[in-house]
Amino acid sequence: MKKTLQFAGKNIIRVLLLLFAVSVVTFALVTASPIDPLQANVGQAALGSMSEAQKEKLRSYWGVDEPPVQRYLNWAKDAVRGDMGISLLYRQEVTKVIAVKLANSMYLMGLAWFISGLLGFTLGVLAGVFRGRLPDRLIRGYCLIVASTPAFWLALLLLIVFSVWLKLLPIGLSVPIGVEASGVTFLDRVRHAVLPAVTLSITGVSNIALHTREKMIDIMESDYVLFARARGERTAGIVFRHALRNVLLPAMTLQFASISEIIGGSVLVEQVFTYPGLGQAAVAAGTGSDVPLLMGITLITAAIVFLGNFIANLLYGVIDPRIRRGGQGG
Repeated sequence: MKKTLQFAGKNIIRVLLLLFAVSVVTFALVTASPIDPLQANVGQAALGSMSEAQKEKLRSYWGVDEPPVQRYLNWAKDAVRGDMGISLLYRQEVTKVIAVKLANSMYLMGLAWFISGLLGFTLGVLAGVFRGRLPDRLIRGYCLIVASTPAFWLALLLLIVFSVWLKLLPIGLSVPIGVEASGVTFLDRVRHAVLPAVTLSITGVSNIALHTREKMIDIMESDYVLFARARGERTAGIVFRHALRNVLLPAMTLQFASISEIIGGSVLVEQVFTYPGLGQAAVAAGTGSDVPLLMGITLITAAIVFLGNFIANLLYGVIDPRIRRGGQGG
């Protein structure tokens, strides 16, 4: 128990250091951006008609008249207390904006994460069981094609087929148009999240499927499986009694580690489907030079990714105690 707590403690410290590094790099990149926040949000024509006093007030509001180091220190001091500032685009607290956008994205990313994990695991098991035969070749070919397919292209294709041609699913957004928030049901949200979630799921299947396939092949060629075959057990019985429980935990750890791929893909997918989630808000904050919002979104998404990797590391430590001992020795 003590060793497990030490292992978890070192990972938590590592996560905090990584979050600090992410905040510094993000702020430096935004500061170095050639985008003028005043021109991007006010407009060149409106900016040209303003007096110098009005421009100075805008510069003070956007914080562009302060040295970058001072701006970062001011932001970091408030962020430690839980105050991430005011979004310059939405005119609201960053935490409130992120709460709304994250709630929308959780429907999308949660569905995609679950579907990709279940489908990838199932395909990986089938490919491993039927190694070298037709199902294996079809699944491997599918995984290789999907892994090289851009997410935005697949999103456009599904949008054309299921929304424009077949008219089975909504074209975009996260809720029906013209419906008050109180009238939006859970099924409405799920229906609007189906196409974006399926897009992310399809592109996220290949890694877990191919990894599970390799693990399944190792198990099916192990001595205890060969002994079970010698006793006359059928393949289905061997898979359900011996193989699944041995391949499930490694697949789960890989699934938690794949959260970063889901978040990264959601940025493009949300743009295609005009889905008002964190990805779309991040693009708006980047193009509009909304530093507080962009910093907040970056930290939150990085924390989610690090949390997934942290859980994966803990699960790997459960699977193989040598990893936990190695983490302590490092």
